[in-house]
Amino acid sequence: MTQRAIERIKAMIREGSLEPGQRLPAERDLAGLLGISRSSMREAIRALTVLGVLEARHGSGIFVTRLEAGELLETFGVVADLSRGPQLLELLELRRILESAATATAAARITPDRLAEVERHLTAMNATDDPEEVLAHDLAFHRAIVVCAGNETMTAVLDGLSSRTFRARVRRGHQEEDAFERTRREHAAIHRALVARDPEAARAAAAAHVGEVERWLRTRLEP
Repeated sequence: MTQRAIERIKAMIREGSLEPGQRLPAERDLAGLLGISRSSMREAIRALTVLGVLEARHGSGIFVTRLEAGELLETFGVVADLSRGPQLLELLELRRILESAATATAAARITPDRLAEVERHLTAMNATDDPEEVLAHDLAFHRAIVVCAGNETMTAVLDGLSSRTFRARVRRGHQEEDAFERTRREHAAIHRALVARDPEAARAAAAAHVGEVERWLRTRLEP
């Protein structure tokens, strides 16, 4: 019954009966409208709130969120943070596919201001050996590029795949093999492709960058 309530509320949003930002009817009224018990309705609202579809505003009621990709896909980052073994490898493979496409698109669309931002993070990464600072600028470097692709849903997915916890876990093992200089060269290659406004070079550079970590992890997982 709770699942039925969830599907009915989702259908109301999908069909336009409930719009982003709109307040839900009172729990009793909504349960009566949908022919569902109040307890099932309460559980459905709680589940949809956790998923970012609904939000509770103290003293005001329950509202439909803005339904933006970043909010709806926020829990995706938990999958990346908790994944292990082969699942971790699958997530890296997905990141390679999406990030190479996003970087290629960014090469055609990047503005001078955004390119300058990418370069600032690249310079900062090259100027320090502090792992925390490198990680912070690494994340910002890639996000500044991905945002230029202009696809909010892809940005949200890649944010989940590139969370600080996820990247730190992978980098911790990878850097043990003295791969930092190679990583710097790979970032520089991505930057050069962006400066040249060359989508295919950008795609190849991004794929090679993520693919290197993917290959390293694959060798660790294979017997």
